[in-house]
Amino acid sequence: MNLVGITINHNTAGIELREALHLSKDEIIDLIPKLKEFFSEGIVISTCNRTEIFGFPKNFTLAYQEIIDILITHKPVSGITHDNFSKYFSCGAVKHLFSVASGIDSLIIGDSQILGQVKEAFEISEDLGFSGTLMHRVYETAMKVGKRVIKETSIGEGAVSISYAGVQVIEKIFSPLDRKKALVIGAGETGDLAATHLRDKGIGNIAISNRTFERANKLAEKIHGEIIPFLDLNEHLHNFDIIISATSSPDLILTKNDIKKMMNKRRGETVVIMDIALPRDIDSDVRHIENVFYHDIDSLKVIVDQNVTKRKNEIPKAIEIIMEEMHHFFGWVNTLEVVPVIKSVRDFFEEIRLDELEKLKNKVSEEDFTKFEDMTRRMMGRILHNPTIKLRQLAESGTNIQDTLTHSILVRDLFDLDKKRKNGEE
Repeated sequence: MNLVGITINHNTAGIELREALHLSKDEIIDLIPKLKEFFSEGIVISTCNRTEIFGFPKNFTLAYQEIIDILITHKPVSGITHDNFSKYFSCGAVKHLFSVASGIDSLIIGDSQILGQVKEAFEISEDLGFSGTLMHRVYETAMKVGKRVIKETSIGEGAVSISYAGVQVIEKIFSPLDRKKALVIGAGETGDLAATHLRDKGIGNIAISNRTFERANKLAEKIHGEIIPFLDLNEHLHNFDIIISATSSPDLILTKNDIKKMMNKRRGETVVIMDIALPRDIDSDVRHIENVFYHDIDSLKVIVDQNVTKRKNEIPKAIEIIMEEMHHFFGWVNTLEVVPVIKSVRDFFEEIRLDELEKLKNKVSEEDFTKFEDMTRRMMGRILHNPTIKLRQLAESGTNIQDTLTHSILVRDLFDLDKKRKNGEE
């Protein structure tokens, strides 16, 4: 099992290098023909936090440095070195791929997107004829690992980002959200995430307000929302049940008095305010206003930290699943070595059976010969059944390929199969 691989990820390089080396789908498609010169089968995985190449070398002398050089020549990145890459071989390579698929090797433990990204990477390899029997089995088992970890552990549960934590708190207060109206102030990355999460949760109506109209318009189009002019913000606050603020303003955007006026217009109807800006956009004293549920980054971070801890506690369960599936996978790999041996043994006995039948052919009637032929075929089947099953079981239960090789050599020597094959070839 000579699978080798290299990876650059959040453990080995900063975000600048990872982003610079990220490969688009088209770049992966252009890279694979170059890799085919060195690998019989392989895969390229590239996400915002990792770029990885794995494959089965055509030449056993292929060095990790050559694989790295292929990648950084294909996409030159200033400041990157070989030290920014981790290297894997055989069991280590398979275990790493399974860890990636399970989400335990992600920057955000339990990342729900990684399994789909791994699937897409294998599909590209398959479409380009870069995935054979071995790589396809690696893929199938990796997907099985990922699905089992999702189903059998809680590693993907609980918000681990401030924006998503805020939306989950909102959902607990107002569920369902389909009749609620939300206002997101700020159209940067954090505001974008919050608006997207609200949309995905089925919010009834959503509006965007931002100092720059163009950014507000772009986000509003993305989430199919409306735009509230930033200068007219206070005039519209009372129309919303949920207010999320995530601007980069150095000063407060909304004061306690602004929220009091809003609540008067709402006649005290409950409102949830999430201030996920740093520094804060909204006066924290609004928490003391009746029927105002207020959270800021500090209170939400407590929730996030608790969820991160819960996810980390699920890692041992995920590892146990990975090890189980690795055992099954390498059991299958080991059977690939014994299949030719089993065939050779059966051919060996079949040759003896046919040779002995040939000696009887002219000494018995045609009817009796047919009976002898059927009887000897059944006899060979019964004689070889248990050895065949046992040899497969020994291969599947072996922890490494050396065990299987030992069993295979023993059987070949026992029946002198190699000599027989050599004589047949001569």
